[in-house]
Amino acid sequence: MKRRLAPASVSLLILLAYGCNRANHPAIPLTSNTTPPILLFSGAGTSRNDVEALETILEERHLEYSTANSEQLNQMSESRLRAYRLLIVPGGNYITMGESLSSGTAARIRDAVQDGLNYLGICAGGLLAGDCKENGLNLTAGVRFDFYSAVNRGIHKAVVPITRIDAPTLDQYWEDGPQFTGWGEIVGKYPDGTPAIVEGRSGDGWVILSGVHPEAPESWRRGMSFTTSTADDNAYAATLIRAALDRTSLPHDSNK
Repeated sequence: MKRRLAPASVSLLILLAYGCNRANHPAIPLTSNTTPPILLFSGAGTSRNDVEALETILEERHLEYSTANSEQLNQMSESRLRAYRLLIVPGGNYITMGESLSSGTAARIRDAVQDGLNYLGICAGGLLAGDCKENGLNLTAGVRFDFYSAVNRGIHKAVVPITRIDAPTLDQYWEDGPQFTGWGEIVGKYPDGTPAIVEGRSGDGWVILSGVHPEAPESWRRGMSFTTSTADDNAYAATLIRAALDRTSLPHDSNK
């Protein structure tokens, strides 16, 4: 006679199966013989919460990736960097990020991008992509970025409607993010008309920069009112990642 599992046992098996399924999609160690398409920077200055938010997006979309801290990135040669298709630099403190990387590392990243590595910079990662004095990557031919104008009004965190070309406006989580006047093609605009999301080539590399956080989880929204759902914003984060990975141009307006 078959033994029937109690409902509690069935629930436990479901939870275990879910956990095993998630365990199939963690970050691939740098020591692995397999090189995934995406390298996510998780070093000094990065927001741990933002790294985790991006990891969630990558894992949910079954996009394989590795993470590298500052020391690990400093040890990578240009050829090692070029083994990846996309480098993602998340939000955080761009000054600490830049200072944690050697000048040689910044040059190797820049050369790797010029030679075809793609780059996605979010918030601080967008600032670092410019010609900032804190050991910036200068993927922008000398263009340096400033913060979105809300910072000048003493606002450091807000729900910001981002207008896009031929697509609905998305309410996005913004926290001390930059605007990208002077470089690339405009994919999304802040309410004041400055570029919030841009794309363009840097040598042979494809670069997308976002001053807002579409990857923000529901927990970041406490006490804030959004007209766009977390799911829709997260889906747009996945769109940006995929576009950067596949070198796909998004609907855009001229920034020149």
